[in-house]
Amino acid sequence: MKKKILFITPPFTQLNTPYPATAYLKGFLNTKGYPSAQADLGIEVILEVFSKTGLERVFNLKSDGVTSSHPVTELSENAERILALKADYLATINPVISFLQNKNPTLAHAICTRSYLPEASRFEQVEDLEWAFGTMGTHDKARHFATLYLEDLGDFITEVVDPHFGFSRYAERLGSTASSFDEMERELQAPDSLIATVLKEVLEKHIAAQNPDIICLSVPFPGNLYGAFKCGQYVKQFYPNIKIIMGGGYANTELRSLADARVFDYFDFICLDDGEAPLLHLIEHIAGEKGAENLKRTYSRINGVVCYHNANTELDIPQRETGTPDYADLPLDRYLSVIEIANPMHRLWSDGRWNKLTLAHGCYWGKCSFCDVTLDYIQRYEPMSAALLCDRIEAIIAQTGQTGFHFVDEAAPPALLRDLALEILRRRLTVTWWTNIRFEKSFTADLCRLLAASGCIAVSGGLEVASDRLLALMKKGVTVAQVARVANHFTEAGIMVHAYLMYGFPTQTAQETMDALEMVRQLFETGVVQSGFWHRFAMTAHSPVGLDPAAFGVVETGPAFAGFADNDHWHDDPTGADHDLFAEGLRKALFNYMHGVCFDFRLTDWFDFKVPKPSVPKSFIRKSIEKFDEKIPKPTALIVWNGPVPIATLEEEGIARLVFHQKKESWEMETFPEIAQWLVDVLPQLQIGPHPPMTFAELQKDFEEHLESDFHELMFSEEWLAMKEMGLWII
Repeated sequence: MKKKILFITPPFTQLNTPYPATAYLKGFLNTKGYPSAQADLGIEVILEVFSKTGLERVFNLKSDGVTSSHPVTELSENAERILALKADYLATINPVISFLQNKNPTLAHAICTRSYLPEASRFEQVEDLEWAFGTMGTHDKARHFATLYLEDLGDFITEVVDPHFGFSRYAERLGSTASSFDEMERELQAPDSLIATVLKEVLEKHIAAQNPDIICLSVPFPGNLYGAFKCGQYVKQFYPNIKIIMGGGYANTELRSLADARVFDYFDFICLDDGEAPLLHLIEHIAGEKGAENLKRTYSRINGVVCYHNANTELDIPQRETGTPDYADLPLDRYLSVIEIANPMHRLWSDGRWNKLTLAHGCYWGKCSFCDVTLDYIQRYEPMSAALLCDRIEAIIAQTGQTGFHFVDEAAPPALLRDLALEILRRRLTVTWWTNIRFEKSFTADLCRLLAASGCIAVSGGLEVASDRLLALMKKGVTVAQVARVANHFTEAGIMVHAYLMYGFPTQTAQETMDALEMVRQLFETGVVQSGFWHRFAMTAHSPVGLDPAAFGVVETGPAFAGFADNDHWHDDPTGADHDLFAEGLRKALFNYMHGVCFDFRLTDWFDFKVPKPSVPKSFIRKSIEKFDEKIPKPTALIVWNGPVPIATLEEEGIARLVFHQKKESWEMETFPEIAQWLVDVLPQLQIGPHPPMTFAELQKDFEEHLESDFHELMFSEEWLAMKEMGLWII
């Protein structure tokens, strides 16, 4: 009899959509015939706590015998206000949750009156609502108010119930730079908070319902780690016969040097990197079919000592054989669509339910010096075919009823995105999608138009330090000017652009930081970037900077490894600026630029200390965008006509008229009869369909054979320019 597996994502990750790791693994086990179930304990715990019954427990902790994990003797003024409004919160919480689940839309009108919801400190920012968000509709404004309402309650829980609580993370500090297991162990042995108690109650329901032989905990981030240990603690205490496996992004990056045997008081096995092959071997090992020598990338404890098993030489499961992600068992209609902040890209993260899908394993670039390029999830690049991806897209749509997709690649390959877009259009799928990219010159204006036609609404990419010297040191393979041109192509195609920005990279000077801010100001002023976020550079153990700090001019300063996690490293930057001083000024400047204001504000005034003036010319980005010469396409470039076949009529004096009826309008073009006839004949062959796309060389040959004329003359004619404007794409 095959073992029954229960996949669990511990709290907390996202409110609006499930993290996809368990769906991927469940889909893989489907191909092997193993029965499995899955649960997102994050959303389930949130819904238990943020309900009338849950808030009654929050407001009356001692009445049900549960005490706070950190008794508070004196409440803050804000907590006192929330407690005083207890009856109002209890009366409104269930309708608000239903509204955020898109089940009670008419409540928006009551919420927007500002007399329905109780309001605490989070609502102090509402005065700037119209300025930050522009003119929002009633529903969006209500969701923002409802989000602030939840955040007020979250603040109360953090102060009074559990200091580790957060809507998208739980005890994140315990999992960050945790070189020693000591602090995590102390917290795990402390009395349970209400949140931990609810977590165990929800876990018990799933164990009782599924009766699993194996529980697999997927831990993507530090903010899921404590919840995973709490799950393991409970299972070990009450279900010692159930085997517990932990894996996921946290283990892959942080636990590659694991030596502390205490960890295995909570788990039986910990797996690294892609989970399919290690899990399959572990299932067979637990069933007694294989010995420990056949395990792959797996830790266990033997005779009190941590052992790493990786003698199995079988290859990992190819991406084409991992199966379609299976979202069965997950409460897809119970996730919450919230509007947290005004950052457009961050809104996509938290608003609406997105099916998460990977286009390729690893990163096709794999060179950035700040990235974990030595690890498998980056290093091993394996793309899938567009046809297989579309098969999976169709299967997921059929299963979930949702057509929104977030392609979660480190950087989606341009050629694969082109093929995927063509396949989506060929199948006439209705899909809305967004992804991460590199600002490659391959993203031409025509390719961006194709991606938009297939449903692309947004891309995010790394501009990072916005300095050509530092971009070269990072091995990004792009320049600021190239980023500006590519961002302009996306923007003109109607695709939102989010820029990942970085400050504090090794040897970055104050002058370079100010020049980077000026570059960012110009990108927003010209309108080619609409969203951005500054990240402080962090040195990780598996990046080129972390592996050889001296080569990048920095000195590693710790922490000393003490047997548990090893990823984030501290460092000194002797030749760089005092990077932390710039954080608040960069944040404030970007916040204003995202809302289209303060472009004429002096950059030096964003900072309360002396900084150098930017040395970048005021027109740098504008000139970079304008400096673009369209080249003759490569012979192998594909030609696509994303428009209708025209209706041709012969006018007097040897002129033909072509009428094109498109969705929103009709347009006409006059040309010579022979060119008109050629277009009527060739355009159906250029439309996306079952036939393979025509190449530029094939189109040129066809034109010159039929009209006995130089094709390049056509390329510079008014007819060609009109066709390019209306849907003739060279990709």
